[in-house]
Amino acid sequence: MKLKLLIFLISLQIGTQVCAQTADLVNYVNTLQGTNSKHELTRGNTYPTTALPFAMHTWTPQTGRNGDGWKYQYFKDKIRGFQQAHQCSSWSRDYAVFSFMPMTGRLVVNENEREAKFSHEDEIARPNYYKVRFENQITTEMSPSERGAHLRFSYPKGGKSFLVLDGYTGLSGVTIYPKERKITGFVNNGEGFKEGFKNFFVIHFDQPFKTYGTWENKENTIHANETEAEGQGKGAYVQFKDGAKVQVKVASSYISMEQAALNLERELGADKTLEVTKERAAAIWNKSLSKVIVEGGSEADLATFYSCFFRASIFSRKFYELDKNGKPYYFSPYDGKIHPGFMFTDTGFWDTFRAQFPLNTIMHPEMHGRYMQALIDAYKQCGWLPSWSFPSEAGSMIGNHAISLLADAWAKGIRTFDPKEALAAYLHEATNKGPWGPANGRDGWKEYYQLGYVPYPDYREATAKTLEYAYDDYCAWTLAKMTGNKFYADIFERQMYNYKNVYDPSTRFMRGKNASGQWTSNFDPVEWGGPYTEGNAWHYHWSVFQDIDGLINLMEGPQNFTAKLDSVFSEPSKVNVGTYRGMIHEMTEMVMANMGQYAHGNQPIQHMVYLYNYGSQPWKSQFHVRNVMRKLYDATENGYPGDEDQGQTSSWYVLSALGFYSVTPGTDQYVIGSPMFKKVTINLENGKKFVIEATNNSAENVYIKSASMNGKIHTANFIRHKDILEGGLLKLEMSDQPEFTRGIASADKPFSLSLGK
Repeated sequence: MKLKLLIFLISLQIGTQVCAQTADLVNYVNTLQGTNSKHELTRGNTYPTTALPFAMHTWTPQTGRNGDGWKYQYFKDKIRGFQQAHQCSSWSRDYAVFSFMPMTGRLVVNENEREAKFSHEDEIARPNYYKVRFENQITTEMSPSERGAHLRFSYPKGGKSFLVLDGYTGLSGVTIYPKERKITGFVNNGEGFKEGFKNFFVIHFDQPFKTYGTWENKENTIHANETEAEGQGKGAYVQFKDGAKVQVKVASSYISMEQAALNLERELGADKTLEVTKERAAAIWNKSLSKVIVEGGSEADLATFYSCFFRASIFSRKFYELDKNGKPYYFSPYDGKIHPGFMFTDTGFWDTFRAQFPLNTIMHPEMHGRYMQALIDAYKQCGWLPSWSFPSEAGSMIGNHAISLLADAWAKGIRTFDPKEALAAYLHEATNKGPWGPANGRDGWKEYYQLGYVPYPDYREATAKTLEYAYDDYCAWTLAKMTGNKFYADIFERQMYNYKNVYDPSTRFMRGKNASGQWTSNFDPVEWGGPYTEGNAWHYHWSVFQDIDGLINLMEGPQNFTAKLDSVFSEPSKVNVGTYRGMIHEMTEMVMANMGQYAHGNQPIQHMVYLYNYGSQPWKSQFHVRNVMRKLYDATENGYPGDEDQGQTSSWYVLSALGFYSVTPGTDQYVIGSPMFKKVTINLENGKKFVIEATNNSAENVYIKSASMNGKIHTANFIRHKDILEGGLLKLEMSDQPEFTRGIASADKPFSLSLGK
């Protein structure tokens, strides 16, 4: 066992009792999970997030420079600030950021020179509480509210006590009120915002200022006794009495300074000490995490599960606020106006449509319903359905996956939006190219409709786009069918089978094809890029979410299909860098995993281990799912096999640990795998409980020998959403030997278009 994991588990055993008895689940979460990442190799690409579930702001220590996407890297030993953060990917930077940095001895504002050394031995990282002691003996503590944080800075006795407020990059402003022990201000940093965007903040201190002033972070010029400053990178500083212990309450708003003050008073005003905020945050997290109670696993398994469940409960982030009457409203990042209602942001649907949002339909259906209407509102304000909201539209990656969320919600009874509006928005999306990137509108849409595929090399990543467009068209078709809209159903019915047009029977791979219908030459299935997105032919072959049985038919039967699934794991873990012209981190992570061509660190192939269920070999899915969970995840700083990606990789683990997965969002089915625990209890919003009991479950007993649902024999390789919502018991008998006679009938297969069910 890794030393770091051992230390974490020992501290966990000291700090908490058995999970099922105390429900003090927050202590199982290590927010340092996945933080040991860098450009060449990511082990999660996370930072130690101190936040409430789906909160508007988070807080984190900062080891990277202002503007650097690598916010916190575990291998570094110096911190330069404690910042309000929102970042969902190191590749997309951050926005609306400002930070605090305490120092002793002398005032230093330059971010490189004010760094303070620390050790992870002196660091506590939980969702509700972060604490670190520097080598200079300053201790910083943080606990969150939804739109703010409560901090405490404890300075060593006898030394001067300074606190620097850094306005980060871009335009900022500060106003110091010495008598009121208060600072107000704003920051305007980030990309893609409407003119006038500001993040307003209000800061209250419980100690008087001994000295104060402003500074700017270009020349790092200090202006003593100045109380106001506005411009590029403006900040402030204050000095307290020597050896002070200072509590700081801060909250922000995208609407106004008055709203920021209201957020502060509502969320933190009554908290006299940080301990009060810390305990309330713990209670909120325990309530959220206790939506799933897992039993019968090791302490390491519980730590991994709840650390992943925590990460799955951060994005998408709330972008709305509550007015003085408690009514939701928000500043729109799309049109720059104030609107009533709910808005959410910070997610890339290419990642999260697969598991993170399907998980929310189970755990957070009320919030999910609000999110669906917010998608329609975003379309009305922006002119396009979001694809990568951060918080305005970035158009990153590929596909038009907002329709997947909408269809999936409707299929599962979450019907908080007008399906005609959703379908009209999607038709616009699918028949136009937007201004922001490949996923804003549809890249190659004309050729896709005329030829039945996106031609390569006319368009980058053309084969991947064809496959994902076909799935999205299925989602539009099924939403139209469910709502009786023949007009839209007729439009998208033909396109949802377009995956067939990029299948090459001679190689049994999905391949690039030019506008004349010729396959690309010099085909190498391990070559990355070209017609594929962050992957190769081995990865994209399986991207037929809506019709796996149709793919089996293309491959001339289940024997060929399952043999190729086997080959994913038996092929050498070699890479042809292709059009990337060098190793990217996803390639490195696949090679490190040493599982053949299975690249779990990225999204395209994550569902593939469940596909044996469609080929009448469910026992192989059971084996591989458990193997991936055991081999590629833990609760340490190296805890992920690649980018965590806004909750998607964590949600894969959470769903898989429960015993099932959302292979085809847009249906009401989840495909069965192999649960990690002997007992799982899902506590639903409707007050009911769905229980999965896995008798004899262990690290060796990964195979399902028999199953029953509410006392009736269950041979199907799937369960339905209503099975969960209605509550009940899924009972599995586990074994160390495969059961070759269970789940092999045609009726046991999960949904495929070609099966008509």
